Amino acid sequence: MAQTVTSFPTFLDEHSTAVAQKLLGCHLVRDLGDKQLRVKIVETESYDQLDAASHSFNGQTTRTDVMFGESGHLYVYFTYGMHFCCNVVTGAMGDGQAVLIRAVEPIEGVDEMERRRGISGPQVTNGPAKLCQALDIGSSLNGHNLRYAPLRLEVGSMSLTKDIVKTPRIGISKAKEDLRRFYIKDNPYVSGRIMKS
Repeated sequence: MAQTVTSFPTFLDEHSTAVAQKLLGCHLVRDLGDKQLRVKIVETESYDQLDAASHSFNGQTTRTDVMFGESGHLYVYFTYGMHFCCNVVTGAMGDGQAVLIRAVEPIEGVDEMERRRGISGPQVTNGPAKLCQALDIGSSLNGHNLRYAPLRLEVGSMSLTKDIVKTPRIGISKAKEDLRRFYIKDNPYVSGRIMKS
């Protein structure tokens, strides 16, 4: 179960904005006991330490240590006192970057995701907190190396830039106009379709 992913992305050392687009179509694979859940990433947002909306903007803290670490690790944070959100760390060591996974499309283990969420259809995983609940991603996975089980990141097949929509990010109060949200055009699992560019 702890095998290295042979199709692990090689582009994660790039800037978060480039990685956010390249992660579209990639898969997250979650092992839960004897079940395996697989999803396709369909929506992302990029953040870095020069970005006023980023957790890393004010420098490295206990909370943001993982963001300043090695790319390919998971940065998980708790928000609104009730939800977890997950990010893929990108860029060079010491450079406080990450990509928020905003929405995913279930591929395998759909029944288990629906059971965990108590709902079916796109609402199962069409938001950052929803997908964390569906995949059982919480604080215990903060800092997890995505090359290994129980949560692995695998290269996908998304490559056509014409199918990628770029917009401002959602739910932030600073740097609201920056076009750093990316999603797969017409995918029903995208969290929202406002402010298309």
